[in-house]
Amino acid sequence: MEVPVIDFNGLDGEKRSETMALLHQGCENYGFFKIANHGINRELMQKVKQLVNLHYENCMKKSFYETEIAKVLENRGTESSMDWESSFFIWHRPTSNWDEFPNLSKELCEAMDEYIVQVIKLAEKISEIMCENLGLESNYFKKAFSGAAGPSVGTKVAKYPQCPQPELVKGLREHTDAGGIILLLQDDQVPGLEFFKDGEWVEIPPSKNDTMFINTGDQVEVLTNGRYKSALHRVMADKNGSRLSIATFYNPAGDAIISPAPKLLYPNHYRFQDYLNLYAMTKFSDKGPRLESVKKMANGQHSLLV
Repeated sequence: MEVPVIDFNGLDGEKRSETMALLHQGCENYGFFKIANHGINRELMQKVKQLVNLHYENCMKKSFYETEIAKVLENRGTESSMDWESSFFIWHRPTSNWDEFPNLSKELCEAMDEYIVQVIKLAEKISEIMCENLGLESNYFKKAFSGAAGPSVGTKVAKYPQCPQPELVKGLREHTDAGGIILLLQDDQVPGLEFFKDGEWVEIPPSKNDTMFINTGDQVEVLTNGRYKSALHRVMADKNGSRLSIATFYNPAGDAIISPAPKLLYPNHYRFQDYLNLYAMTKFSDKGPRLESVKKMANGQHSLLV
């Protein structure tokens, strides 16, 4: 199965409607897609990847192969439920936690800060298109995600080290993401990411040409009343190389109150006979106004749209 690829250059011309429709299909039918021409500086993306890889080689690799999971696989050769992963998590918004990582180079911190500004801009653009596709105000997601200090943004920086026995362990066990919109800058050489679609695991190839991989989390599913579902995914360990993953989470703030957008809710708690009475008058009209009218009836507003 081909992963949908959406060219954001199409948003600024005659192909805007077509491009928006492709993103809607990616959200509704897959829960994941790739974006080309996303506006993030390519040289900056490469710089961030190079600096993260350098940090892993200098500061993380040796200690990882001394961990319990590495020793279990090497000495016992038994299957493990632990994740074959070396990672750390950086908060960017509303506050930063850079001071918790004194061994990160100044160059990496500065490059990541510059990168995140552009990633947030892309996340907001994606959320606005999602809202427009759903008939919501363009800033609905951003407002829903905002607590007292705006949406929360953080990045999981991970390496999935070369694994001597990948059949015995997962890089990262299957899960859905808890938050909102996930923007992944991933390895351009080593595979491993897989998403579950239509009853089978779909391999996500390494990202060529600096495309960004996007998936939606549980809070988008809730906000859209199930229209845009979060997708189950996992990372497989690899015998031939170490996979890089830099996943930025554009999430609700911790104090944000999340519920489905009222405009997207189906009517509920109504008498079927009341629906039939309205249906008899509007059978050959579009169902949208009819459902909105039933929703108002169920909420105690008795005016009917006919």
